[in-house]
Amino acid sequence: MKTAQLPHNISALVPSLANQIVAMIRREGFEAGYRLTEQRLVDELGVSRSPVRKALQFLETAGVVRSEPNKGFQVAKSFAELGALAVPEREDSDETLYMAIVEDRLAGKLGGEIAEVDLMQRYDANRQRIQRILHRMSREGMIERKPGRGWMFQYVLNTPESYRETYRFRMIIEPAALLEPGYSVNLAELDKCYREQMELLSGGIEKWARSELFRPGVHLHETIIEGAHNHLLLDALKKVNQLRRLVEYRSKFDHDHMTRQCTEHLTLIDLLRRGERMEASHFLREHLNGAKQRKAPD
Repeated sequence: MKTAQLPHNISALVPSLANQIVAMIRREGFEAGYRLTEQRLVDELGVSRSPVRKALQFLETAGVVRSEPNKGFQVAKSFAELGALAVPEREDSDETLYMAIVEDRLAGKLGGEIAEVDLMQRYDANRQRIQRILHRMSREGMIERKPGRGWMFQYVLNTPESYRETYRFRMIIEPAALLEPGYSVNLAELDKCYREQMELLSGGIEKWARSELFRPGVHLHETIIEGAHNHLLLDALKKVNQLRRLVEYRSKFDHDHMTRQCTEHLTLIDLLRRGERMEASHFLREHLNGAKQRKAPD
């Protein structure tokens, strides 16, 4: 499917929301005819009904959804038909501002504590837009609100050594989780992970936003470790992934590495579907070690 075209007068928020809605349709495997309720999208995207409605209206012009009187919006093209559809972001989009804040934080241009008014002045943005970005970062575990006013960044992986430590830690807990007594992976969730990896290989690598490229890998690895039914293991991995997020967003894009990563993820999914846990555990450790050597060599 071709890239959707943006009207000249469209709000900067709409393309970002439209991309997230498309990603949700792919991730959840929605078929044509599935009803998209505004309230679910409001809860999922963390915005009000008005921008959600505008994003749906834009997707209707692109043929992704359709609307019927008294029935709201429905999926017009199933997840399988969407391919690697991407909505181009405007230069002044929320995604662009989000990444600018990420870059400045990692470069040391932003301190550990930030105030909305300072960000408004620094990035020439209104309060509503800054609040949307901060709430998104809060949902992703990057920042937390201080008592009273202001926000505080969480710990940042700012050295190669600290980044390598995350991979060493994952090499300890993730392969071991697969060998836990009573291990059983959620096959329905694993199917979603499979679709996401196939979408990446079918053009998503080239078209998706950097923040969206990070999510499918996280989804797969957290789905795998969740099969151990140990909340401490899952919570530990989620915390590590939150720490990794900023560094992954900023790292140099490598198409060959992304392709190799997706291919290895598909191999891992195949082993889990066949119930070959020992083989999957060994492969997972090698997969993580290979990623560590490519991204943070010793």
